[in-house]
Amino acid sequence: MVLDPTGRHETTAHLLRDAMAFVLAGGRGSRLMELTDRRAKPAVYFGGKSRIIDFALSNAVNSGIRRIGIATQYRAHSLIRHMQRGWNFFRAERREMLDILPASQRTADGQWYLGTADAVYQNIDIIESYAPEYIIILAGDHIYRQDYGIMLKHHVESGADVTVGCIELDRAEATGFGVMHIDENDRISAFFEKPADPPAMPGKPDRALASMGIYVFATKTLFEVLRRDAEDSTSDHDFGKNVIPYMVENAKAVAHQFSQSCVMSGSEREPYWRDVGTLDSFWQANIDLMDPVPELDLNDTAWPIWTYSELTPPAKFIGAPGPVNVDQSMVSGGCVVRDADILNSLLFSGVQVGSKTHLERAVALPYCEIGDGARLSNVILDRGVVVPAGLVVGEDAGSDAARFRRSEGGVTLITQPMIDALEA
Repeated sequence: MVLDPTGRHETTAHLLRDAMAFVLAGGRGSRLMELTDRRAKPAVYFGGKSRIIDFALSNAVNSGIRRIGIATQYRAHSLIRHMQRGWNFFRAERREMLDILPASQRTADGQWYLGTADAVYQNIDIIESYAPEYIIILAGDHIYRQDYGIMLKHHVESGADVTVGCIELDRAEATGFGVMHIDENDRISAFFEKPADPPAMPGKPDRALASMGIYVFATKTLFEVLRRDAEDSTSDHDFGKNVIPYMVENAKAVAHQFSQSCVMSGSEREPYWRDVGTLDSFWQANIDLMDPVPELDLNDTAWPIWTYSELTPPAKFIGAPGPVNVDQSMVSGGCVVRDADILNSLLFSGVQVGSKTHLERAVALPYCEIGDGARLSNVILDRGVVVPAGLVVGEDAGSDAARFRRSEGGVTLITQPMIDALEA
């Protein structure tokens, strides 16, 4: 069989040309606390340059999907602005499109998006205008690299009515996800949304098979199911709670394991997927990038993470009056670092670090200003935070919790209103 330039079978390339990706990006992400006070979870910064949503969108583009819809709702301005600046290269004359679909009360009863399924249902007329044969439903709030073409091909070859992307997790971790049972042919026999006691995988008593929030449907099938769900007054109009359990009971639902389609550069030890929905997981995923051989290889140019890249000068280091010590850290463009110690930390664009400052395991979002003599460890600094000179965080848990937001894992989130409250 003839291969396309990416090495996949020609049939896969044809399937992708008839496919559309629909990204669910309207959620707040309340477990990120004040980090999402000003932006939706998919718009939260990650990895020094990107936003979380860039991973799902990059996967789609790199897979060969050129028709994408993005449903937004909560605090959408930052996300929409990012789309306009960084994802404006689609050309209609090449059958390409990226539609931003804010909740706009498009139904007769004037409702906002009531759930993930309703977000797609309210845009059926727009989707129909592009006439895709297949739709891939994506969550816009996870960090991973995946070839959706492999998953789509699996969907078609299996004859499934819906294919659910899934990943193995520790049972204790799986309580926040949809969990499924599968047979020897990967058919889903049972689906449980966020169970308190997730069922174990056969032969793996400590592991559970969790949904990634990625679903593949034939467009016709999806519309039929969504119209049925919309007429059900008892439904939450949610894929995980309602649509997928219904499909498991009444149709052919197949699981696609992430390990089969994960994109790896060769340096990663295992398939990488992270839900960065808590302060601890968000901080840890960013800090993990500082490892000499990180679990996620962002340097892989064969599967790049596209994003809006600000025009900034190179980072500047000023070793006067004392030396600059930077070790196992990432420093983005536009940063200015004076004589300071920066250890195992990530600085986004435009961060200013004052003299005699000590940063350790710090994640500083764009355009923070850190005053002279500050000592910060195990912290997340929100965008634009101005840290006063001499501030100490990460050495006294009680003091940190009284002034800022301290997580169960000992990570401290600092926002500008929290700083302002110190000075009030």
